Amino acid sequence: MRFPGKHIILSMLVIVMTSIALSAQERGPYDTVRVYAYITPEGDTIPESILPPVEVIGKLTGKWKRHWAEWTRLRNAVYVTYPYAMAASKVMNEINARLVNVSDKQKRRAIIKSREKELKKEFADKLTKLSVYQGKVLMKLIYRQTGNNCYEIIQEYKGGFNAAFWQTIAVVFGSNLKQNYDPYNKDRDMETIVRDVEVMYGYRG
Repeated sequence: MRFPGKHIILSMLVIVMTSIALSAQERGPYDTVRVYAYITPEGDTIPESILPPVEVIGKLTGKWKRHWAEWTRLRNAVYVTYPYAMAASKVMNEINARLVNVSDKQKRRAIIKSREKELKKEFADKLTKLSVYQGKVLMKLIYRQTGNNCYEIIQEYKGGFNAAFWQTIAVVFGSNLKQNYDPYNKDRDMETIVRDVEVMYGYRG
């Protein structure tokens, strides 16, 4: 059985193939472009191009402006108060080491009072210049370094009456001596900043 259009189809294919062959021989100025080559783990070589960097600038929304303003405020407070928290933890460790074998209450008070005078002489003027916000951050950092909140520390060294008194003062100023430190949730941003500060001050590798 013969197909009447068979010769026409063959003629069209010959024309198309001839055109392709002629086009392949006629190269324009941009037919060949040198590019980098990338060899895949499987051993295939594919062309690779490097796009120029693109800078995208957008305006911060009110929400993000407030976020970064709060972050900057927290970061500055941590930078200021972190050395004091480290000093407090060092002194507490020294006091505790001296109190291990001391059972006499008067001797214990004398040891605590002697270190208290040293601390006041070294840090009193600096600490009084802290803002209320920086004071709150410092209390959190002290908890982080010692494992005890400020109420517990005062209660241990100065007695329950003093702890209750200073807790009342703290509440009046919108603070709380009993606040803890939660590095995984509430205080996650503070923990991130603290780790950077630790590297800066050389406390961590």
